[in-house]
Amino acid sequence: MIVTLCAGCALGRTGFATPLQAALTAEGLTARVATVDCMSGCTRPSTCAFRAPGKTAYLFGDLTADDLPDLLTFARHYAASPDGNLPDARVLGGLRMKAIARIPG
Repeated sequence: MIVTLCAGCALGRTGFATPLQAALTAEGLTARVATVDCMSGCTRPSTCAFRAPGKTAYLFGDLTADDLPDLLTFARHYAASPDGNLPDARVLGGLRMKAIARIPG
């Protein structure tokens, strides 16, 4: 799984990619955290995308460092899903309200 964080937004500028990568690794999840200068999510800044080959991709916005537990929960469910789709978004807590897009794989 590739997790891409906007480096131009407030969360990205804090260096959040490093603790996010560490937390995913500590969870035993195979993931690579990457950053890009801008993800064009400026109306809902501090965006983060999850994608994997053959899976639906997700884009979240309005993120803060406090969302780390929900991002880990999402990553666990996403990794376990064969196609990236989640049957019930309620397990994601507040993160489900921060979803911007779901892009079919």
